[in-house]
Amino acid sequence: MFAGSAIAEGSHTHRIRGPLTHGTDVTKTCLRCHEWEAKEFIKHKHWTWSTTQRMPDHKKSIEVGKKNGINNFCLAVPSNWPRCTSCHAGYGWKDASFDFGNIENVDCLVCHDTTGTYKKQLNGAGIPAIGVDLVKVAQSVGRTSRQTCGSCHFYGGGGDHIKHGDLDSSLIKPSRTYDVHMGIDGANANCEFCHQTTNHDISGQAMSVSIGEGKRVECSDCHSATSHKNPTLKKHTKVVACQTCHIPTFARDNPTKIWWDWSMAGKDKKATKDKYGMETYAKTTGEFRWGKNLIPVYAWYNGNSDRYVLGDKIEPQKTTYLTKPLGSLTDKNAKIYPFKIMQGKQPYDVENNYLVVPKVFNGYWEHFDWNRAIEDGMAIVGMPYSGHYSFTQTIMYWKINHLVVPKEQSLQCVDCHSTKGRLDWKALGYKGDPSNAVEK
Repeated sequence: MFAGSAIAEGSHTHRIRGPLTHGTDVTKTCLRCHEWEAKEFIKHKHWTWSTTQRMPDHKKSIEVGKKNGINNFCLAVPSNWPRCTSCHAGYGWKDASFDFGNIENVDCLVCHDTTGTYKKQLNGAGIPAIGVDLVKVAQSVGRTSRQTCGSCHFYGGGGDHIKHGDLDSSLIKPSRTYDVHMGIDGANANCEFCHQTTNHDISGQAMSVSIGEGKRVECSDCHSATSHKNPTLKKHTKVVACQTCHIPTFARDNPTKIWWDWSMAGKDKKATKDKYGMETYAKTTGEFRWGKNLIPVYAWYNGNSDRYVLGDKIEPQKTTYLTKPLGSLTDKNAKIYPFKIMQGKQPYDVENNYLVVPKVFNGYWEHFDWNRAIEDGMAIVGMPYSGHYSFTQTIMYWKINHLVVPKEQSLQCVDCHSTKGRLDWKALGYKGDPSNAVEK
């Protein structure tokens, strides 16, 4: 069994004394014994928010990641740092001058709190929230937990259950039938059981951020094709990912956002809520749609993906894919995987024909002037802005990995191979259901 909550690594009461006024005071104390750990941590993506990778359709490797990527949720980190970097495992990333080489900026507590009382200040560039007893938390540090990992990963996109669809606060203490791995009456595994870590390098890369280079966490790290005795199922594992059959739906407990239209922002329109009780309009951010207990979209994926890089040209009359899995029916390395599809509308430069980075925090949300917000944001990222903008539709693919159900609840043959089956065979490259004919 694997503990579902954080466990203190022995009392640090005799090692840590107050007062500790700021987060950096805590880190300086930690560094007396853990300087090597901090130096290791700042090498890796949970600190850098970027990696250098070879990009499709680009001639050389590019630094890509949350640090400089564009999405169709809150749009971009650059120019909006104090809000977006509230989830960074550091203190004070409030602008482009943040020193990534200073280990005193590392926030040890956000990952190692065992009290459940540590919180980051909203819009605070990573600093601890007012009222947190830093001495108490520092004296009670321990291993990471679902709570500590989830304090950021469950709340991406501005709140609980917004972004991923398969990661939210319902996973803190789920039942086995909700998630067989994390269920408290099942394996009760912490995140680190799958996302194994060496020298603070946490394995796994989100497809929405990374294009594929580096270590990914796969079901096959623990499970093999021999898990299935049935010859038909064994055959399926060659072209169908484990997640496809074992995660029938996502956003099962909490609705997730599936549409975000920034073009509707700024209007004096009455806020409304949908059947799930979720907000469907806000003047600051525009219109939303939500979905619950959703069937994934299925696509071929060979472990690599394409993604939009700031400055890439677009065809604004067409939908721009911000992230998209690579693979096809004829790709021997590809399998059919489940995805959440996030769609929306966001601003672009109508003369330069590329997506733009608006300054929304302490910008658009204050004055509701898109032209000014885009001009300010693009100046910060050092890119030209023509002074003319419009909105274009975008799509992101989010790979579904969590919410694995017990085997007796997994998909059955008729869920895919029937007249009302969930797979779009033609979209996958088949002429029709391959169980009805021999096809390549």
